[in-house]
Amino acid sequence: MTATPLRLDHLVVSARTLEEGTQYVADTLGIAPTGGGAHPLMRTHNRLLGLWGGVYLEVIAVDPAAGASGQGRARLFALDDPAVQARLEAGPYLSHWVARVEPPRSLERWRAQYPQRIADLVPMTRGNLSWQLSVPLDGAFPAWQGVGDGVLPSLIQWDTPRHPSQSLDETGLALTSLTGYHPQADTIRAQLDWLGASALMTVEEADSPALVAHFETPSGPRSLGAPARRSVERESA
Repeated sequence: MTATPLRLDHLVVSARTLEEGTQYVADTLGIAPTGGGAHPLMRTHNRLLGLWGGVYLEVIAVDPAAGASGQGRARLFALDDPAVQARLEAGPYLSHWVARVEPPRSLERWRAQYPQRIADLVPMTRGNLSWQLSVPLDGAFPAWQGVGDGVLPSLIQWDTPRHPSQSLDETGLALTSLTGYHPQADTIRAQLDWLGASALMTVEEADSPALVAHFETPSGPRSLGAPARRSVERESA
């Protein structure tokens, strides 16, 4: 386990378009993401929604103004994956989450020590913000022993002193819990323990990977994502 526990940085909702993703979040949580901008290197763009405690929610989609798929490196969060694109045809979904590495720990040095545990780091920018993010070369979700599927987090370290959440409007939204479901839950738990991120998410055994985030909102409890069917429930049926 890392000596310095990680912090939850943000949640990721993937969508075919920003408009679809924004409407999905607005319909579910009662408040629409705004602002954001473009990621030139990844040919994606986003909108953001502030949550309590220095966390935010990101809606991300392919930027149609940035060129066709196949130009440059693969987009992050598996957005070039045909299976993900097919899933997005059915609508936006809570696809991923990102954990923050804070000083004095250096994400760059940590990755150099454990390249088999942490994906390649990509320097990224959006406006006056800059950061490093762990992104496999093929753009897939981070994995350990071949297991990930969006349930294991990407790692981020901000190079600018002001975190994006500090520039977002107060929304009255608070993340109360994050649960990951996966057929290989033990492998997910082992990597989270090693990262120092096991306190950030509950992991449960299920037939397929999924993420579910529960929120307290001005209109009461709301959730993003639907839990996968648990294997134990199938076996006991």
